[in-house]
Amino acid sequence: MPRNYENKSPVAFQRLPEYKREDDWIRALLHRGQIAHIASRWDLQPFLNPTTFLYDEADHRIIFHSNIAGRIRANIERHPEVCVEVSEFGKLLPSNIALEFSLQYRCAIVYGKAYIIEDNDEKRDVLHKLVTKYFGEMEIDKDYRSATDKELKRTSVYEIKIESWSGKENWKDAADQSDEWAPLDEKWFEFYREKP
Repeated sequence: MPRNYENKSPVAFQRLPEYKREDDWIRALLHRGQIAHIASRWDLQPFLNPTTFLYDEADHRIIFHSNIAGRIRANIERHPEVCVEVSEFGKLLPSNIALEFSLQYRCAIVYGKAYIIEDNDEKRDVLHKLVTKYFGEMEIDKDYRSATDKELKRTSVYEIKIESWSGKENWKDAADQSDEWAPLDEKWFEFYREKP
């Protein structure tokens, strides 16, 4: 019998509760994550955009940017509700039955509303923090010039105010195997253990 999801929080159910992770774990993943996928929509049509991002823990929000015009801005202005996914992947995990093949992964899913940051000083500040996340060894106004007002006019900077989130980790050493089929040859475990 399917669950009733009507009027429930998007994080209300976890199919495998042993994979669920707590708030500190989610924060750590959002700090070190490299790519976020932002899900937005135009009426009934969903869209997904990969982007660099910054998790601003103090204000409990996600920061990202795009061009001044485009699909993501139009979607957010029409429907501010968004979902964000950040993940990491490890080894491929072979099995001796098709249904049990897997891979190691960690992910955080964030739900909230996205808003356009209009104030130029705030835009500049969060954009510089975003650059620092990825290029922290470089110094602003020494190794690169700070963002100008003219450049900021060509850029949309967003904050996603986090309303809820969930974390999930499946980092086991091997996929489940079945007694109903011949054991998997050891060479496959070694082959996939050595793959990046």
